[in-house]
Amino acid sequence: MFAALSSVMGISVGVAKVTTTLYAMELRANEALLGLIAGSQSVGVLLMSIPIGLLVDHLGPSRLFVLGSLVAGTLYMALPAVPTPVFLLVCTTAISFFMPMRFVSLSTVFMQQLETVGEGKAGWYRGTHMVGMFLLGPMLAAALTKALGFQGTYWLIGASFLVTVFMSPIVFGRYAARSTPRRELRLSGVRSDLGLLAQDVELRGVCLIEFAAQSVNSFFMFFIIPIGVAVASLTAAEASGLLAWQGVTYIFALFSLGGLVGRVGHERIYLTSLVLVPIALFLLGLSGELNLLRAGGLILGLGLGLLQIANLTRIARIGARVGRGKVAGLHALVGPSGGLFGSTVGGLVGKSLGLQSMFLLLSVLFGLLVALARRTSSAVAAVHPAPTEPAAAE
Repeated sequence: MFAALSSVMGISVGVAKVTTTLYAMELRANEALLGLIAGSQSVGVLLMSIPIGLLVDHLGPSRLFVLGSLVAGTLYMALPAVPTPVFLLVCTTAISFFMPMRFVSLSTVFMQQLETVGEGKAGWYRGTHMVGMFLLGPMLAAALTKALGFQGTYWLIGASFLVTVFMSPIVFGRYAARSTPRRELRLSGVRSDLGLLAQDVELRGVCLIEFAAQSVNSFFMFFIIPIGVAVASLTAAEASGLLAWQGVTYIFALFSLGGLVGRVGHERIYLTSLVLVPIALFLLGLSGELNLLRAGGLILGLGLGLLQIANLTRIARIGARVGRGKVAGLHALVGPSGGLFGSTVGGLVGKSLGLQSMFLLLSVLFGLLVALARRTSSAVAAVHPAPTEPAAAE
């Protein structure tokens, strides 16, 4: 049931993201507005991830999940009421404030269960979500908007959020509250969690990698559709399909390569990704033909998938060392921060340089951030060698 809930959530998010892109294009939003609309989906996540993590300790994940699902679903249903880019921007921003109630709550349950299923399955939770988000969602979005129109599609998205409310009691009923004292609901609690980034070198390195990966992924997800339409003269369905091509290898990596990461080690995985991702970004940034864009998406998915598994296993180990709640909140914050950077800055800068040229710029930024994080990882490996070997042995 956990996998089913995660899959339904992924499908609804995947359909919503692509539908929002297509709807923004239908409303003739310019590059700057496209970037703002893309970035608005992360604004609330940035502000609410750590506070929601604190609330989970006090209220439990179930009630927060239900509240977030009900409000976000209602807002999606109301979104097409005023067909203007500004109203779309307002609604997507408002929705972003309630989405952390859903995924931070579910992540809390997952981190507790990870101790039972083992690190080798770390990618499975993310994989079930991504099957819906990268494969089924994008493929369904183009078909649904064509068959139901934007209003009908947004109503269906809202209804899917209600479905997750009815599924949630089975999943969250397994959650066991921590016996440790709850953290206080004070601003100092948020500052303390943020302070870990300055204090813990390994955590800072992992967060840098997550930021870089999510920046690239967010820009690809939101802008590959208008780029495909403008540069390669693709139809909306063909351009949406590029997301599915990337999702194939991304999800393959999450489900199949967890054991490989454990055998070869994080350093070699980071080196492999440091080669694969820039190659993919150069293909996407220089190609104007469908098959080359597909190839770029496939390589990008593989590189980011490997990177995601390595990061998830390291996050689990860091959480066991310094506290899972704190690390989960920070991890939930850093990913959307990268997403906001990739989509918003990408859209604003892309208005001057051209959207496709942003893939080339992102390849340079990605390389710099991952290289910096690798240096951090090497330094930490000498300080914390003990936890690595037992975890790999498991």
